[in-house]
Amino acid sequence: MGVFLWLCLVALPLYVMIAATLQSRPDYTAGGPLSLPRNLTLSNYTQDFSSGFGRYFLNTVVVTTSVVALVCLLVPPLAFAIVRNRGLATSRVFRVFLLGLAIPAQAVIVPMFYVISKAGLYDNLIGVILPTAAFCLPVCVLILTGTMRDITNELFEAMAIDGATTRRVFFQLVVPLSKGGIATIVVFSALQAWNGFLFPLVLTQSEETKVLTLGLYDFQTQHGVDIPGLLAAVVLSTLPVLFVYLFARRALVQGLMGVGGK
Repeated sequence: MGVFLWLCLVALPLYVMIAATLQSRPDYTAGGPLSLPRNLTLSNYTQDFSSGFGRYFLNTVVVTTSVVALVCLLVPPLAFAIVRNRGLATSRVFRVFLLGLAIPAQAVIVPMFYVISKAGLYDNLIGVILPTAAFCLPVCVLILTGTMRDITNELFEAMAIDGATTRRVFFQLVVPLSKGGIATIVVFSALQAWNGFLFPLVLTQSEETKVLTLGLYDFQTQHGVDIPGLLAAVVLSTLPVLFVYLFARRALVQGLMGVGGK
């Protein structure tokens, strides 16, 4: 009985959302959100793409891909250095990243706007990519250092006896055994970039640099909200995130538990 009630709680919002996207705006207004679709139509989806949704989607893909690439380029070597180097400087760098966990983006958005403007990156996707990646780094470093600490010292000693260089140890030992943690930071940074709202809102202005989260505002006018069109856009923007989660959910859970390297 409990499982059935839980299924209803999960399925009802999905039904309301998907059913609305298959109705015209007059039919939805007349029947209400819980009504069965009578005249099925895909016009809401086609109208979304004709109104600029495709450009917003592409911009979001560019931002997300770039953020993930920056995170994957910077975090694994940094986490490896933190785990294997016990020096005071490395410890201080790690503490700086931990301090970043306590700083919300809202608290630094004004100086961030000033810096991005002075750098000539305002209303540019690069101006969104860089701060988004920067705010992903603290959590990603914390996750991947936890994963790399699960690699036993015996493996490092065996590689050292074999005469392996630091680069070889990193690419042949650490990276393969940290696939769970790397998958976790990929999913985490992708979700943060794909769902980002504050940085695109403040650091962009033109239609050419809009992302999906800002494009959803196009369905709201002074006379009302196009709910079927809005929900169709929500469905389309949710599908990539859903596929990423379905394929990487196990690695995501393992990495957050700190056992991604096992």
